[in-house]
Amino acid sequence: MTIRVVIVDDQAMVRAGFAALLSAQADIDVVGEAPDGRQGVQVSRSTHPDVVLMDVRMPEMDGLTAARELLDPPPGVVHRPRVLMLTTFDIDDYVYEALRAGASGFLLKDAPPADLIAAVRVVASGEALLAPSVTRRLIADFVQQRPAPRKDPSLRLKGLTPRETEVLELIARGLSNQEIAGHLVLAEQTVKTHIGRVLAKLDLRDRAQAVIFAYEAGLVRPGDSA
Repeated sequence: MTIRVVIVDDQAMVRAGFAALLSAQADIDVVGEAPDGRQGVQVSRSTHPDVVLMDVRMPEMDGLTAARELLDPPPGVVHRPRVLMLTTFDIDDYVYEALRAGASGFLLKDAPPADLIAAVRVVASGEALLAPSVTRRLIADFVQQRPAPRKDPSLRLKGLTPRETEVLELIARGLSNQEIAGHLVLAEQTVKTHIGRVLAKLDLRDRAQAVIFAYEAGLVRPGDSA
């Protein structure tokens, strides 16, 4: 199956470089490009990509606003692509907000070419891009500095079984599926099943949103470790 990608960045050289690199892969097809968020949304709505590479800072409409429009579309718009944020810095206000909005992760613009290719494939498969420990560091920093207004997400935890709650806590503490399996003495496939149920019950898109939810619900706090 070919992965359809749209690249949204205000720098033409960046778009061209990313497009050339990704198009050279047998399983990736760049179906559109745009120089700002507004046009990025329009191109994405017309081409239905699997993944949108979205720059954070752009004129007309920034990447965060565009990501929100793509991930929370108006009535009648069914298609919702995976959004991978592109940033110059590894910690950025917009990145955290984008993750909360439903983006699947972020990638540094100066990342090695192999990382970009791998990132597109990971996000297209439905996983969060970030390594668990990086996700935890990024989100912990912003939850600590600028906690988001809560609608008491702790109440939603009551819908989870004790084991599912335990798995969610370990995800937020930065453990991989394999490490969670070892910690709980479970098969890795069983852990994946639990994670799938957690995401479904809490209406979360991926691991990144699960980590954010765990922090905002008070299940874990910045500085906690496994």
